[in-house]
Order: sequence, then C-alpha cells, then structure tokens
Amino acid sequence: MNIRINEKPAIIADGMTLGDAAERHKAGADVLILNGFPAAMDTALSEGDELFLIRRGEVPTEGELEGLMVSRHTPGVHHRLKQASVGIAGVGGLGSAVAVALARIGVGRLVIADFDVVEPSNLNRQQYFIDQIGHNKVDALVENLQRINPYITVEPHCVLLGPENIPAVFSGCSVLVEAFDRAEMKAMLVNRALESLPQSTVVAASGVAGHGPNNTISTRRVSRRLYLVGDDVSEAAPGNGLMAPRVGIAAHHQANQVVRILLGED
Repeated sequence: MNIRINEKPAIIADGMTLGDAAERHKAGADVLILNGFPAAMDTALSEGDELFLIRRGEVPTEGELEGLMVSRHTPGVHHRLKQASVGIAGVGGLGSAVAVALARIGVGRLVIADFDVVEPSNLNRQQYFIDQIGHNKVDALVENLQRINPYITVEPHCVLLGPENIPAVFSGCSVLVEAFDRAEMKAMLVNRALESLPQSTVVAASGVAGHGPNNTISTRRVSRRLYLVGDDVSEAAPGNGLMAPRVGIAAHHQANQVVRILLGED
C-alpha cells in the first residue's frame, strides 16, 4: 500500500498496523497521528493514509522541518521565503508579532532592531514571557524565535534607530517593517528607508489602538514602495489603549503584506 509518513511517500505491506509502521519507520515514537488525529497502535492502515510519528519533545531536524513547511507552502513558495531577508524596526506589539509570524513560515533571515527592554506593561500584547521582564527585547525575541524555528537566521541590533544607522542595520533587506509607537519615529523611519534603501519596500502601520471594529484595519498601497496598515485614526490614549487583539490584527496584516511582496504580488 502507498501511504505517507511524516510527509514522505512510503510503501507498506497489507495488514500493517500503525504500531508496526512506527516500529519500522521511527522506533520510539510515542505520539501517533493518523490522518490528522491521534490513533491507537493497533489501528489498521489503509491505502492513502497519512501518518505523523513523533517522539514527544524531540526537535525535528532541519530537513524534517523543511519537508513539513514545503508540504504546507508548496516548494516554490517555501524556497522564495527561505531566501528572503526582512527587517523589523521596533519589536513591541506589532514587531514581535510580525517576527513570530515570519519565523513560523520560514523566512530565512530576520533583522530586528530595538533599544528597549521588556516591561510588565508590555505583556498585554507583546510576544514575550513574564520571566523575560527586564531583558533586552531583541535578545528575548531571538530566544523565543529560536524555540519556534531554530533554522532561520535572526540578526539582533540593540540600538536606538535613527537616520544615521538605519541604512547599515537594514542593508540587504528587501522588505522593512515599521513597527514603532511614536508618530515622529514612524515618519523618520519611513522617510529614511525610502531615501537610503532603494532595494527595500516599507510596510508601515498607523491607527491600531483600542478595540474598534476588526474590518477598519486595512492594508493600502501608498506608493510604489510603501504600504500602510491600520485605520489611520485610532491613536493610543486614555480609555483607548493598545490591546493584543487589534494590535495582532494589524501585525498580521503587515506580515501577510510582507509575504505578498516577497512572492511578487502587487
């Protein structure tokens, strides 16, 4: 019979059980997934079944993880994402969530820059953990991204970004995500990047505060090399704070726009 085991084709004998397949193809596997659901060792296998054989807690090899991603993204898409280099300016609520999304899909190189540390108030929306309070955000984010995908390159810069260092920090990035809180920093980053990084397209954000309607967060193309995500009006203020759900919506708009740019979509 023809089946698939951990995303690879395999031929097995008629009458083989899930336990037999596990013993032959991944001895010691203690989590057996058959066609998307956990199953017992004595379950009989059928033509076309898909198995995942897992040793609990084991980190997949780079080749195994690559195979899983290719099967989800299609080979051409995954190869282009793996070859890409993306910069993220600011790794707070927006930037840390963008980084997590891009790491999960296997973008090959992430350049992250922020001078800040993890504070207790960040934990309501940012991709950090309570035991990382006081750590530099870029260092904490590298640690978290390595737990998600240890086979991508993450280049951290613990610096205050300004016109003088933006070109050097983000050299080689084909897309740059603007993820600052303050309007003047947003404008500075966008203007400097468009001026000094001609190979880069910028994905910026404006208006993501509060708990307003989901669908007022949108992505629009402002110019050939600039996209803007948000509703343009929802500024953080007393009674209209920054919260994980709406910040997350905007961050994933940004991450998806990065993917579209990397794959050549206008």
